[in-house]
Amino acid sequence: MTEEGAAQPVSRRIRLSGHVQGVGFRPFVFRLAAEFGITGWVQNQLGEVEVLAQGTTPALDRFEEALVERAPPLSRPVLDTVVESGDAPSDDFRIIDSAPDSKARIHVPPDYFTCDDCVRELSDPADRRYRYPFINCTQCGPRYTLIRSMPYDRPNTTMAGFPLCESCRREYEDPMDRRFHAEPVACPDCGPALSFRDPHRQVHGNEAALAACIESLRNGKVIAVKGVGGYHLMCDARADEPIQRLRVAKPRPDKPLAVMFPLAGEDGLDALRYEVTIEPPEIELLCSPGRPIVLMRKNPTGDISSLVAPGLGEIGVMLPYSPLHHLLTAGFGGPLVATSGNISGEPVLTDATEVEDRIYRVVDAYLHHNRPIVRPADDSVFRPIAGRLRPLRLGRGAAPVELTLATALPEPVLAVGGHMKNTVALAWEDRLVMSPHIGDMGTARSVAIFEQVVADLQELYKVGARLVIADAHPDYATTRWARNSGLPMVQVHHHFAHASATAREWTAHETGIVFAWDGVGYGPDGTLWGGETLAGRPGQWRRVGHMRAFRLPGGDRAGREPWRSAAAICWETGVDWQLRGDTDWRLAREAWKRGINTPTTTAVGRLFDAAASLTGLVDVASFEGQGPMEIEALVDPRCDRTVALPLEKRGDQWISDWAPLVGPLRDLTVPIGERAALFHNSLAGALVEQALAVCGETRASRVSLTGGVFQNRVLADRAIAGLQRHGIRVDMDGQLPVNDGGLCAGQVVEYAASEMAAGHKRRPSPD
Repeated sequence: MTEEGAAQPVSRRIRLSGHVQGVGFRPFVFRLAAEFGITGWVQNQLGEVEVLAQGTTPALDRFEEALVERAPPLSRPVLDTVVESGDAPSDDFRIIDSAPDSKARIHVPPDYFTCDDCVRELSDPADRRYRYPFINCTQCGPRYTLIRSMPYDRPNTTMAGFPLCESCRREYEDPMDRRFHAEPVACPDCGPALSFRDPHRQVHGNEAALAACIESLRNGKVIAVKGVGGYHLMCDARADEPIQRLRVAKPRPDKPLAVMFPLAGEDGLDALRYEVTIEPPEIELLCSPGRPIVLMRKNPTGDISSLVAPGLGEIGVMLPYSPLHHLLTAGFGGPLVATSGNISGEPVLTDATEVEDRIYRVVDAYLHHNRPIVRPADDSVFRPIAGRLRPLRLGRGAAPVELTLATALPEPVLAVGGHMKNTVALAWEDRLVMSPHIGDMGTARSVAIFEQVVADLQELYKVGARLVIADAHPDYATTRWARNSGLPMVQVHHHFAHASATAREWTAHETGIVFAWDGVGYGPDGTLWGGETLAGRPGQWRRVGHMRAFRLPGGDRAGREPWRSAAAICWETGVDWQLRGDTDWRLAREAWKRGINTPTTTAVGRLFDAAASLTGLVDVASFEGQGPMEIEALVDPRCDRTVALPLEKRGDQWISDWAPLVGPLRDLTVPIGERAALFHNSLAGALVEQALAVCGETRASRVSLTGGVFQNRVLADRAIAGLQRHGIRVDMDGQLPVNDGGLCAGQVVEYAASEMAAGHKRRPSPD
């Protein structure tokens, strides 16, 4: 092109997709256009952004590159199309109104932390938002929990009830301002406000309510504090008495509690260093915009109460992520317990009236605010496992989770997950959106929130499901709901869904081996699986191995009563066993002999329960996974002892026998740390031996680990190290939880692959 041609103005239409909503993308484009001398406009089109860019060819080329390379930190734009256009020349560059009727390619943003710029303003006495508990801008603040509908504009959020004052409106309408179209923007004159209530007083106003809350925390009180996605129960993390009262009243006698630390020192982490071992990857995640809870090793010299995480070597740590949390932790001057404000297992509570009606016995006072929360979002939780930080729960800051499917769907589907740690997924074309953590589906409120999230996902993304996918277990609440939904239903077996979730990114025609180890899940043969070795790929799994089966007295009760698993493996191997103390074990023994309510299982999770009971740790658990967590915490890292578990081929199945572990686990002459290590080492060794046998038969190219058992860091680390020593390529999910929190995604992947294998023709999605 000649110099003269390059100088001639041209017109291009640029379309960008990806995460470009709720992240200040349009004002970024406006400022970029001013920098490069571009005229035209930018418009939000239901999850995508369209730009009419007019200028010289060199300027437009640089502008296009900068749209992606210099995009706002929270955005992840994808440059979809650039086409020459014949639009009439423009005199300036404008941001034009959103186009609500355009074809949806929506991305709903998660809730974000408070950015550094807003934190500085929060601490600046000269700023008009000084100490305002709801400060935010385009680069931070709530999103998912306040959006009522899309597109993401203020009238479609819970902030519609707070008319902007003149000063906020000027910022909101100024494209050069950091708060241009920051939809939750507000200030003390026009925005939400705090109120504090205890049995003796009602305190209104931000400063007064905040002061009353901090005073109560210092006096050893337990406070229900409304945050971004729901309420936290907060108290002094260094004081035994309020923590013990909280545990008794909730009741939550043993389950670990999260702790929120104030920012202190030059890098903000001084308070943290005193209490936990600092590792760079954990700190990087802890300080990321999602601000999750990260499990970190306790320092033995720290001041955190031993009641925060009894029997464990880790604390769930988080930093303040909302302006209110910054003000609370700084004012209190120390770490605060910040556990979910709910009835155990249910979704976190979001409404003041519900909180005061349902958990009044647990707390001494309430710190409310009047910004409505549309839907709950509990805190995300991550743990370092096998050299990577992996999610145990995806919630506020990390979800909704968006995945691209390798196999496109013939029609939109809804996957309703499992019974525990429930999440749901909406999927259409090649897109999958997974909800934040909902909870365990054993209560009416859990089901009600589940139904709300199901409806919200379809409304927000403008996609209506035409089919529902559920677990094969007939008695799961989610399966019953699916059966009554009025939609066609497909059921996917539990461990096939686990396997497909971890194999969702395998390349076309790639096959592998998946170890799916967890509590219990309904198997195709009608037994309770949970120690499975599956070979193949999504849509084509076959069981090629498992742990030795045993009969479980009491069925589902065994999940909270580890002694039942201990009894089972003893009785199966002819070992005399009886429970310490006065219990119904004799009735269980008689029922076991007669085969009454004693389903057959291969579950490794139940073997962990058995080990916890046989070593004297936990006979009756107060929360799911207590026994396995406590026995892992006691592993002596110096002990490399192992017991060989026999591996036998029966028909087309490789079966590993746990029986040689029963004697060593009961040997009270051996320190419990050594017995715990021997148990983990032996299971890891059995996995490696079975993998070698199956790989030799199938010539599989890779091995994957999935299921809740592999949240155990010791087991996962040792199993992966053992596989790698034999040159086996091994992986484990780092994006989705390997527990049932990722089950809904696996249900979609398994269904899509099965449809493809069956040769179903693609049908059009709804408009």
